Amino acid sequence: MTEKLRVIARLDVKDENLVKGIQYEGLRKLGDPHDFALRYYRQGVDELLYLDTVASLYERNNLGSILRRTTEDVFIPITAGGGLRSAEDVGDALKAGADKAAINTAALRDPSLITRVARAYGSQCMVLSVQAKRRDRDRPEAGWEAYYDNGREHSGRDALEWVREAVSLGAGEILLTGVDCEGFRRGMDEALIAAVTALVDVPVIAAGGASGADDLIRAAQNGADAVAVGSILHYEMAEVPQLKRALRDAGIGVRVCGAL
Repeated sequence: MTEKLRVIARLDVKDENLVKGIQYEGLRKLGDPHDFALRYYRQGVDELLYLDTVASLYERNNLGSILRRTTEDVFIPITAGGGLRSAEDVGDALKAGADKAAINTAALRDPSLITRVARAYGSQCMVLSVQAKRRDRDRPEAGWEAYYDNGREHSGRDALEWVREAVSLGAGEILLTGVDCEGFRRGMDEALIAAVTALVDVPVIAAGGASGADDLIRAAQNGADAVAVGSILHYEMAEVPQLKRALRDAGIGVRVCGAL
């Protein structure tokens, strides 16, 4: 775990709307993503994560206008993901205002894309998005499989082996989503977080299932360098200063925000 845990606001976008669902299904429109991004920025969130939830399905990324608008008012790192299929697509996202690019589907289909992006823009820009689902909930030893298309499609690849390969190819950060936990707000997949962070020496962002500060604390204790949260912020179950205060009180370093 890094000395200071990053708290990242995750914003899932469909068309021009912020949405949230359970295991990527039953998406509910919540409003203008820019309004939410600005709110979290003012609260002291460390980074933003924009994910186009239908981009891979329609083979396009629709975040350009949202990114350009966000960067007029928000001055923290932004990661963009969804539908990025080439180094050129990543370049377009960076020109629109992103600092990093999260890639899942296209990397699984062509792992060499990881190297091309890392060489063109630096490893720190190449974030591997991993949607991991348990092979058998009754047999934890069976491990996890990497999925794509928002957790709907099997890749046939072992999630841990895929993470190891991707880092060797140039991935500089891992966005790790436990699909079994995603959207339920019942806790994160702690075993998955611990397994991945023990495997690689690049930063790991834990995502999927956080219900409050206690889950973020456990993610950090299991080795996460950052946590990406959506529902608990979107539904105002907690605010960024409250989460950071709880982390700090648990002995976990966080970046200071104004309300701490």
